[in-house]
Formats: sequence, C-alpha cells, structure tokens
Amino acid sequence: MKRVNFTSFILHQNLVLGLVILLSIFASMQSYRAPKQAVDPGGPLYNHYNNYTIYKQSFFHLIQGDDLYVKYPDEHWDLYKYTPSFSVLFGSLAFLPDWLGLIIWNLINSLVLFAAIYYLPRLQEKQKALIILIVIVELLTAVQNEQSNALIAGLLIMAYGLLERNKYFIATALLVFSVFIKLFGVVGFVLFLLYPEKLKFIKYTAFWSVIFLALPLIFVGFDVYIKLYESFFNMLQNDHQASYGLSVMGWLHSWFGFTINKDLVVLTGASIFMIPFIFIKAYHENIFRSLALVSVLIWVVIFNHKAESPTFIIAMAGIGIWFAESRKTRWHIAILFFSILFTSLSVGDIFPRSFRDQVLVPYVVKVVPSIIVWALVLVSMIKIGLTKTYKTTIN
Repeated sequence: MKRVNFTSFILHQNLVLGLVILLSIFASMQSYRAPKQAVDPGGPLYNHYNNYTIYKQSFFHLIQGDDLYVKYPDEHWDLYKYTPSFSVLFGSLAFLPDWLGLIIWNLINSLVLFAAIYYLPRLQEKQKALIILIVIVELLTAVQNEQSNALIAGLLIMAYGLLERNKYFIATALLVFSVFIKLFGVVGFVLFLLYPEKLKFIKYTAFWSVIFLALPLIFVGFDVYIKLYESFFNMLQNDHQASYGLSVMGWLHSWFGFTINKDLVVLTGASIFMIPFIFIKAYHENIFRSLALVSVLIWVVIFNHKAESPTFIIAMAGIGIWFAESRKTRWHIAILFFSILFTSLSVGDIFPRSFRDQVLVPYVVKVVPSIIVWALVLVSMIKIGLTKTYKTTIN
C-alpha cells in the first residue's frame, strides 16, 4: 500500500483551493444570516455585511446621479470611499440577491489572491500552498468584512507574475485597476522600474487609466461626473485627517507619544522605500525583484493611516512570500510565528480580552511584525544591491 506523505497532502493545491472556497462561502453566509444590529444605541439596525451593501448601493446612487460620498443612513452606516469607477464595476453584482452577490464578491477576492499566489514564478507548489496557509486567517478576516483588500493583494501579486513573464499589457491593467479600487495601489507602479521598455509601460498605463476613468460616463453626464470626482477628493482630504490607524504613524504615536505629521511620515517612508531601487544592477536578480514585491505589499499597509485589521491580508501576503523564499533559519521561523500570532490571531480569542484591550489594541501591536519584516526586506535588498555593485566594480 502506497504511503501518503502528510505534508504533501496538506499542501496539495486542490485541498488548499477547497479550503479557500469553503471559508469564503462560510464567511459570506455567516454575515448574511447574522441578525441586524445597531451601530449606535437606539439607532437604526444594519446588516452584518455593511461593506457589501455600501458597494452595491453605490452603483444605484451613481446611475441616479446622486453624490456617492455622503452618508445614506437609511441604507448603511459609514461612507463609500472608493472611486466612481469601482461603483460601475460593482454594478455586475448589484442586481443579484444579497446572499448570492455576497458569496460571489468574497469568492472573487479569495480566488484572485489564490490564483495570483499560484502564478508566482520560480516557487514550488508546496511553497505557494504555504503562503496561502500563512495568510488564511487574514483572508477569513477580510472576507468576513466583505472588503476588497484580498483582491488588491491579488492584483498586485498577479501583476508582478505577469511582469516576470513579459506580459506588460495585462499587468498594467491590473495595477491601474488596483488604483481605481484604492489609491494606494499606485505604489505597485514602482515595479515598472525593474523591467525594460519603460515607454511601453507609460503608454499602457495611459490607455488603461483613460478606460477606467471613463467608465462612469456610461451612466452619468459630464457635469455629474466632475461633481463626483470633486466630492471624491474632498472625502479623501477629510478622511486623511481622521486617524493614525494600524500603521507606522499609530505605532510611533502609541509607543513613543509622538505627535505625528502624517504627510512627513509617509514622505520619509517613501524615501526609505526607494533606497534599494538606486541599485540598478540588482534589478537582474530574481530575489531582488521578489523582495521588491514584498516591500510594496507591506509598505501600502504600514504607511496607510487608515489601515485596519482586514487590510493586513495585503501585508501578510508579503510576509508569506518573504518567508517562502527565505532560508528557514530559527530567526525567520520565529518572525513568522510572531507575525501570525500578533497580526493574524491578535483580534481573536486566543488572547484574554483584558490583554487585547489594554495592550494589543492601544499599542497597535498588530502592525509591529510587518514593520520588522519590512525593515529586514530593505536590508536584504540593499545587501544584494551593494554586492552586485561591488562585483561589477571589481570586474
């Protein structure tokens, strides 16, 4: 009788895919069937899939020519914070029954991320499965909140995989699409620096940007279109002033009591982020380009002042890729363990509520492992860059 390797069984692609699908459907039905609740005592009752409702209703507000960026308390709580183009794209789900649309939306998020990870070049199937298992708790958190963060992570990772295969046209489309979901997707365009034919990238970016920008004009006139984008940028400006979030800004404020200028922190973070890219000769190294992807995935979270728990599916995807390609030293294994423990599991019941409320939440511990890994990634990229530069100089 043939002996089954347990590790191979657990990391088999079909088993991992089945797990991802089941979790997505389970989370969707859990949210759909949960009883309505009030956000404020005595206030209106809202369903548990509020984010999905916001996306869905945004399409109907768009086609009616209404302002997308004001509150609609009779329908949902919180604001719509995406571009007008995203509301157009969500129209494909808006006419479906909520239970079905919710399942499809969460499956889109999960399966795009799954496909992107399995499209990564040079990794073995077991490594790809390991990345999925590393992010699985964060994926569950993301789909339980019906958010788009798993989709964004998938788009960024898939774009990288396409760039590695010289499929620039589709890669550019995915990166532009990510920006039209959440603006921080623009950071992904730094990956273009690593590849030749920069002029082609510029042309493709311009083409896809025009396509996505023009989408709302299918349903609204130009005057309404202009007002929508004025309202969108006004919302972003007000939203920028709101909080520190689970970010570097929140960490500096909670740990050291710094009064933070968010723009200055982001500018500093962007400057540090770009340091490895001065080593042009390192661009030919596969590991350097892979680490650049990891840096992008983590940076867009830890320097996002609005980062919240479901956003960390993006950072954990980066950590998963970093670990899969790293030497499995005790130090790296320990960092992964603490990343899962304090990032993915910190919002669950593994810790006593008092510890969560008094330590984990106020000290934004969830972001700390991502900051550590990002620093290690930068150091590794700089080391590769210096090594390539030194060898070239010697030769």
